[in-house]
Amino acid sequence: MVPGISRSGVAAVLAVGLLIGSCGTPPAEPTKPSATAGFPVTIGSVTLEKRPERIVVLAPTATEMLFAIGAGAQVTAVDDQSNHPADAPKSALSGFQPNAEAIAAHQPDLVVISSDINQIAGQLGTLKIPVYQAGPARTLDDSYTQLEDLGRLTGHTSEAADVVTRMRSDIAQIVEKVPQRQVKPTYYFELDQALYTVTSTTFIGALFDRIGLVNVADRAELRDANAGYPQLSAEFVIDADPDLIFLADTKCCGQTADTVKARPGWSGITAVRTGRIVALNDDIASRWGPRVVELVRTIAAAASEAG
Repeated sequence: MVPGISRSGVAAVLAVGLLIGSCGTPPAEPTKPSATAGFPVTIGSVTLEKRPERIVVLAPTATEMLFAIGAGAQVTAVDDQSNHPADAPKSALSGFQPNAEAIAAHQPDLVVISSDINQIAGQLGTLKIPVYQAGPARTLDDSYTQLEDLGRLTGHTSEAADVVTRMRSDIAQIVEKVPQRQVKPTYYFELDQALYTVTSTTFIGALFDRIGLVNVADRAELRDANAGYPQLSAEFVIDADPDLIFLADTKCCGQTADTVKARPGWSGITAVRTGRIVALNDDIASRWGPRVVELVRTIAAAASEAG
């Protein structure tokens, strides 16, 4: 799925702390962040006078980010697509068809969105509800910036910085271990059965590029050179003969190595013949939060095994 956009539109670490008390001495109570310490905070057009305690999130990636930086307790409701972490307060709110009245009913002191669909930001602004837009990332730096912004807006600046540092370090270590080759393996990344894919100009495509893989879709003709999400034909994929196939339509559409093998003409593709079809978690493959490290690790493992 294209990050931050519905599939039909194109077809986008919780840190666990252990408090160890000394023997015979009860552990000190953790200090609760002050509602005013570090505030007011201004990020772009959003100004918060105090720490928000009733956050409504209409973007699955932002939900993951907020919980990862320790702001989960401040989240009062998330949209119907936010499924990670499991204890996020899921609601009937929609990020694709946002309703200002339904959102306002949760009495939020901050709303986080991915896309300003139906000019929801303006509608909420009229109700004096601050809105932060965490739009689809184009680069890892965009993802890091959003984490840092959310950290400042929620009073978790240091925790957000820690998550970013850990992500940078983990990804660097993963990339460093991938074998360097004179001839780089090629890959095809599948968004859905209609053969929508990504090019290297997208957030996801850039991750593959960092690992040292060549995207067969980069040779496809695009009506919009900046779109980054072309629809390929079966003939194109067969002719491109990728060394690896990555499926980001396993949960939504039930695609597996077996269903790919059964497609007419696909049995001769190198990735199919060698069994190098990688089933991805759709959600992880379409979001740009902390779990992107898991995606990079999966890509790197497949690249390392490719001949």
